[in-house]
Amino acid sequence: MKSIEKISLQNKNWIKFLFAVYILVVIKVIIFKYPYEQLLSIAASWRKDVILEGLGTANFTPFKTIKMYIDYAYKLNSVENLAGNILVFVPFGFLFPLAVREGEKFYVMFLNAFVFILGIEVFQLFSAFGAFDVDDIFLNCLGAVLGYGIYRLFRIWRKRERGVAGGKDT
Repeated sequence: MKSIEKISLQNKNWIKFLFAVYILVVIKVIIFKYPYEQLLSIAASWRKDVILEGLGTANFTPFKTIKMYIDYAYKLNSVENLAGNILVFVPFGFLFPLAVREGEKFYVMFLNAFVFILGIEVFQLFSAFGAFDVDDIFLNCLGAVLGYGIYRLFRIWRKRERGVAGGKDT
């Protein structure tokens, strides 16, 4: 019994490590996407007027960017932007419940995803390392929800596999 618990604990630790690496990759890809020299240049330009400029270019209107991507799909890389914003957070919805026991509850996973995503967007708003877009929050949260759906399907599949392996009918 101890060996099973030990293996399970080792798997849990690997999942936590994988989740932490995933979070770092997301931060690198979304916030620190520019070359180091460009990030230094942006940071050197931080003044009140530059930060306020972020407020002027931010999108606070829900579905404005999504509508633009749909309307100009023939000109823009719309599919890549829409799908990318969703897909980047699918692993969050799948890995968070595996890494954090309380994360198995949908509202806990969703709240953590939302706070993380909102933190990224607010940081972009005030840092000029990106642009705040309320649609990104919506799409990223949708990705986390889809990932959580995959997690739930995975759990159902695992329970059925165990039931069949144990000789039970489920």
